[in-house]
Amino acid sequence: MRNIEVRRFCTLITEATHRTPTTKPFLPIPHRTLPEPRGQDLDFITVAHSHVVNSHWEKLHPLCPVLTPFRLKHLFLNLQNDHVLSLKLSQWLLQHHPSTHTLETLSFLLHTLATHRQFKTIQTILTKILSSHPPHTLFDSLLHSYPICNASPLVFDALFKTLAHASKFRSATLTYTLMKQHGFSLTVESCNAFLSSLLRLRRADIALSFYREMRRSYVSPNVYTLNMVIRAHCMLGGVQKGFEIFQKMGDMGLSPNVVSFNTLISGYCNKGLFGLALKVKSLMGGHGVQANVVTFNTLINGFCKERKLHEANRVFNEMKVANVTPNVVTYNTLLHGYGQVGDSEMGGKVYEEMVRNGVKADILTYNALILGLCKDGKTKKAAGFVKELDKENLVPNASTFSALITGQCVRNNSERAFLIYRSMVRSGCNPNEHTFQMLISAFCKNEDFDGAVQVLRDMLGRLMRPDSSTLSELYHGLHRCGKNQLALALCSEIEARRLLPDGFDKEKLFIVPPENETSS
Repeated sequence: MRNIEVRRFCTLITEATHRTPTTKPFLPIPHRTLPEPRGQDLDFITVAHSHVVNSHWEKLHPLCPVLTPFRLKHLFLNLQNDHVLSLKLSQWLLQHHPSTHTLETLSFLLHTLATHRQFKTIQTILTKILSSHPPHTLFDSLLHSYPICNASPLVFDALFKTLAHASKFRSATLTYTLMKQHGFSLTVESCNAFLSSLLRLRRADIALSFYREMRRSYVSPNVYTLNMVIRAHCMLGGVQKGFEIFQKMGDMGLSPNVVSFNTLISGYCNKGLFGLALKVKSLMGGHGVQANVVTFNTLINGFCKERKLHEANRVFNEMKVANVTPNVVTYNTLLHGYGQVGDSEMGGKVYEEMVRNGVKADILTYNALILGLCKDGKTKKAAGFVKELDKENLVPNASTFSALITGQCVRNNSERAFLIYRSMVRSGCNPNEHTFQMLISAFCKNEDFDGAVQVLRDMLGRLMRPDSSTLSELYHGLHRCGKNQLALALCSEIEARRLLPDGFDKEKLFIVPPENETSS
């Protein structure tokens, strides 16, 4: 059993999909027996059992120095019908005499808990065991004690599920392989836990491979499984394949729920296929499913990303007609959409409605408002909202500072923008590439090339790559000022850091653009 080659978990799953379940006979479960207690062992177990049943915990202390694993196993076997008492004994031992517990004795406890379907408790214990024992060692211990305890196979499923929740994919896959070899199957709930963890880490390709293995192993999916399969297809750009899974739900005896529809709508919106997204929404009523706040928020977000604010507002109004209450995400999405296009007037109206409806603003709300005002050049009004942050116990973040810098750059006030940038850095917020490029461009427009160079060097110090157009703008400005040597030095510095942008031709650095030739 230990000769199994531990490969990458995705390889294990992929290969499993090409094997027929009946091609190999199951490996036999090791036949282990536990001798019956005799003499002193029997007397000890009888006395200890009596103390446990009667909760005479203080009387157990003098017995613990001679509480061997053999005796403890029999004690757990005698308590098999009372999982509460078994757990109390285990917890008492771990607190007062932890050395008496071994991996084997803990396995006996886990079998008792699995028989009584105490899976949350099992997961807690398994998580602690796995912090000091490799999964295959734990699996072996459970396997060897399995026939002795006349146990439930669900303990192995619980081990797989615990590893899945912990995103230990390789260990989970190896555990599944061992389970399959010995004839143990997974529950759909554990499969769903594995799929969910994979999708959380954006491993949609592995999730689909595992789903195929589920089907080959005759694990019947439920609606939650299929929702995740649809999501995996959408993550990989195959929304149509996701829709095909959606269509097959009825044939599998399953009814799509609101998550099924929302996942597809999100997939179509992400590809800009809004007509199909709206068509999916129109199917909801026929399936007895009502659109919820996530449905409308997804559509509004899709339209706002494409700057289709008219359509986003239409969906927003439809949402209210359908008696679906907008939440902070709804308002923030609209505010961000209007902020991106610099429509501070509409942004203000949305914010006023938000306040009227008692929806509490968060930092994203204020950032969107500030950005809209700054893009509109209304920096004083934006500063007013910054002051409100203190009143609401909200802390400005990188997006807040970036919006304020945008406002000053729109007004060609590069010095003020630079002061805000300095304040941003002092506050521990990290500027992004866009912020740096705005600043460089603003300095260039004001012909403050020393300031532009300083910002560029700060940018390079953070190992950020400037874009080609910003760099060209700066270099042409330096050339006009006769600072060719500085331009060449900067170019060498950028090359040394391997941060030269794609499409930037340093050979054409000092070719003056035609408009500049004309003006001179």
